[in-house]
Amino acid sequence: MSRPPPSGLHAGEGAAAYLRSNDAGNATLDEIREVTRTSKSQLFHYFPGGKEELLLEVARHEAGRVLEDQQPHLGALDSWAAWDRWRRALIARYKAQGPNCPLASLMNHVGHVPGAAEVTTTLLGQWQDYVERGIVVMQTKGAVSATIDARRTAGAFIAGIQGGVTVLRTTGRTDHLEAVLKILISYLRGSVAQDVSA
Repeated sequence: MSRPPPSGLHAGEGAAAYLRSNDAGNATLDEIREVTRTSKSQLFHYFPGGKEELLLEVARHEAGRVLEDQQPHLGALDSWAAWDRWRRALIARYKAQGPNCPLASLMNHVGHVPGAAEVTTTLLGQWQDYVERGIVVMQTKGAVSATIDARRTAGAFIAGIQGGVTVLRTTGRTDHLEAVLKILISYLRGSVAQDVSA
């Protein structure tokens, strides 16, 4: 029985799995075709732009995984226990990843390709939206001060996380990531007490 041809999505997922443990810049289309069991004609049907277009699609896939790996916690920041579960899941994800960041590696190779900047911008925007919604929920419960600017504070979380991940890529350690999450969550938790003492 013949195997049905893989869809562009399946080819992209197979390439993502392969590139996660290999240097995206050195991977050849022949290697990717072999791993994904895709013929040259199929590969160019789904990715007529060749390797750069394929890497860009893989970057989109990896960007989606960043948020998926934090679920369901990121989408349910409605108690301090939930915030702690998200923090622990996030740290665990990056500890498991270590200094090798597949998304960053891919973006290094497709940064000049049209649509590449949008991948990162979309990821960061969606991530910030989730955190902002969590802060707003906590504000409606009276657990976070109403004077806190939810959007701005969510942006600080994303900037802090990205800074911690950048340090991780250099040192192989999550200490800075852990510190910034602890400080920012403590800031939120202490905001109501600050209102009372003001």
